[in-house]
Amino acid sequence: MAASFRVFSLPIICETTTNNSHPHALDSLHVRRAAKIADKSAGFTSPHPNFGCVITSAGKVVGEGYLYAQGTKPAEVQAVEAAGELCRGATAYVNMEPGDCHGDRTAVSALVKGHPLQHLRGHAVRALRSEGLQVDVLGEDLKSKLVQEALKSCLIVNAPLIYRAASRVPFSVLKYAMTLDGKIAASSGHASWISSKESRYRVLELRGRSDAIIVGGNTVRKDNPRLTARHGRGHVPIRIVMSQTLNLPEVANLWDISSVPTIVVTQRGARKSFQKFLASKGVEVVEFDILNTRDVMEYFYNRGYLSIFWECGGTLAASAISSGIIHKVFAFVAPKIIGGKDAPTPIGELGMVEMTQALDLIDFSYEQIGPDMLISGFLQPLPDPTPGIPSVNETYAIDPFVTPYESSIIFFYKTWDLYGAFSNFSPHPIQMPDENGEYQTWPSVEHYYQAHKFVGVNDPIARDCVEGIKSAKSPEEAARMGRTMQRQHPDLVRSDWDTVKIDVMYRALKSKFSIYPHLNSMLLSTAGSVLVEASPHDLFWGGGRDGEGLNYLGRLLMQLRSEFLGESLTSSESSFLAP
Repeated sequence: MAASFRVFSLPIICETTTNNSHPHALDSLHVRRAAKIADKSAGFTSPHPNFGCVITSAGKVVGEGYLYAQGTKPAEVQAVEAAGELCRGATAYVNMEPGDCHGDRTAVSALVKGHPLQHLRGHAVRALRSEGLQVDVLGEDLKSKLVQEALKSCLIVNAPLIYRAASRVPFSVLKYAMTLDGKIAASSGHASWISSKESRYRVLELRGRSDAIIVGGNTVRKDNPRLTARHGRGHVPIRIVMSQTLNLPEVANLWDISSVPTIVVTQRGARKSFQKFLASKGVEVVEFDILNTRDVMEYFYNRGYLSIFWECGGTLAASAISSGIIHKVFAFVAPKIIGGKDAPTPIGELGMVEMTQALDLIDFSYEQIGPDMLISGFLQPLPDPTPGIPSVNETYAIDPFVTPYESSIIFFYKTWDLYGAFSNFSPHPIQMPDENGEYQTWPSVEHYYQAHKFVGVNDPIARDCVEGIKSAKSPEEAARMGRTMQRQHPDLVRSDWDTVKIDVMYRALKSKFSIYPHLNSMLLSTAGSVLVEASPHDLFWGGGRDGEGLNYLGRLLMQLRSEFLGESLTSSESSFLAP
């Protein structure tokens, strides 16, 4: 199984020596450290887990690393490289089992070669133990109160993945700011600002941990928000507007998609003329027969979203809570009193008439931020991770993108399934000739592809963009940079891009599968099978949610496979290659 499904596995400790007495306090401390550094990548690794690794020798930390994003160097490899020779005979702590995608054991190999680490149950644990490493699984091989607390920290750092797998909707966080007397605005509707500058900065950080931010139509009309994150640096979540009637203004910050897309969800048939207006702005409109929060979240679950940040008013918040899709709450309470019988409150009518019906927060905490108090906690208990790694036939119950397929069709989608290394986002550098015929190293196929939208354009901005994409820290970051520049400066995209982009991708894929023998073997092992890139929303390179996509990435891989095999395509493959 791929790493994304190992949220059900437990953290472990892996040692190169046999020791029957484990210093649980120190072990727990290092495991919590692994979870803490894993959290640094929240928002960047989606839809994959947050992963951290700590290596210690003689009780001292000698190496650390965390997975920055998909397609970047594994945390275990970073930690082993940092520790150097000190990792021999050392102990490694990870917050979950190492990823081990089909045909690519980079993370596991790093631990075996360095003889250090710790992990969970599953293929990686067996691989490590087979090499003579001692592997202890927290909660199984090690048990104590401190161990349980460390285990909990490991689960919480990947809570979005765990909740999503259990509830079949994205992990949803409701955030609001209110006065001491429970108002989110004055009776007039004025709400700027209830919370302090420090609290508002924290909100920017929280937004950046999510795939998308959702607001209601009332918020758009009254506040005209931009819904940016981290002051424009790093990951920027998609904006979602939920409006039943589409009674929305024509002038709104959210209709500017030059930096980040906006999706509007609405009732089928609502204001068709306004839908056309939004489409002319590049805003995606999705219609529902009956608009409700659960159906909307199930829809975005099917699109692959991991987490959603709700910044809506009381009516929409109440609907989301009532439908059982809100998992966590962040409430910023300002030391102010505004009063007002008609002043809005953060949560609308829930139909409760007795205090015994009130919803209690679980694992709640308090934090002072400037003059404000932040109260946060879960509305639903953390799902039990003990069921273990699912079988192939059980994976569809956890995520529909990984399906129990027939042998004649192989689905892949990024790195969370067996054949994730087929993705153009996989962490495999390639060598490609430049305009002068000299070979240059590119961090991934996606880096090369995005940069070549602007290669050869005689403009300093385009040249700077190429260099910026080439040095991007991850394939996702390279993709964001390329797509953003394409939206903001379409005039800088090479004029022949639509004609050459398929060839650009093919040449990059050919380099990747020629350089790495294990990837070449994996591709050739699929002979006779149709390859489908199962992206639910990329209808050009992927197959789409219902097979409506063109699946050009799958087509190119099958074409490349045939070239390597020196064979012509089978009739079934040819039908998939045809547009």
